[in-house]
Amino acid sequence: MNIIELASRHCQPRKGKEHAVDAAQVSRLLQQLPGWQLRDDGTAIAKDFRFTDFHRTLGFINAVGFMANHEDHHPDLEAGYGHCRVSWSTHDVGGLSMNDFICAARVEALLAR
Repeated sequence: MNIIELASRHCQPRKGKEHAVDAAQVSRLLQQLPGWQLRDDGTAIAKDFRFTDFHRTLGFINAVGFMANHEDHHPDLEAGYGHCRVSWSTHDVGGLSMNDFICAARVEALLAR
């Protein structure tokens, strides 16, 4: 599945370990998401985004927030002047689900516009 196919999908409710993505699938999906990295404990994917000023950073945060609310899947965000770190995980599965990769691909699509 490539990044365009991922970004075109929508999140589904996922509860329980049976919805967790296995290590091999995590590796394959991360290859489609440039710059995204697996957290050391394997429970989240994250990427740092850089912007020229705080105004653009806030615009990015608002766009990610709008998309996340629409998908009902919400990231952890850490932001400051000119940067934002976005982390996705699915607490209800105790790690990563397809929702995390779908939303990461959707973030990439936001920036491609």
